[in-house]
Amino acid sequence: MSAMRTILTSIAAIAAVCSGLGMWKAVAPGEERKKEILKQLPESNPARMEESRNRNALMMQVLKDAADTNDNLARGYRSQK
Repeated sequence: MSAMRTILTSIAAIAAVCSGLGMWKAVAPGEERKKEILKQLPESNPARMEESRNRNALMMQVLKDAADTNDNLARGYRSQK
């Protein structure tokens, strides 16, 4: 009886995985849709990519400045004494 239960449980697990993969395949976009999505990404537009680089550089500078100071920026600009 234990062997039969193990076999049925294994078959049920395999069926669940196969149905999940089947649903994933049905919902996933096709090659044409993937290409269309890639064309609309910000990285595909050089001007937007440069804006992102500048914004990231500014944020990194702010974080670097915050790490170099002893002020608690979360409470305001008062110095901790």
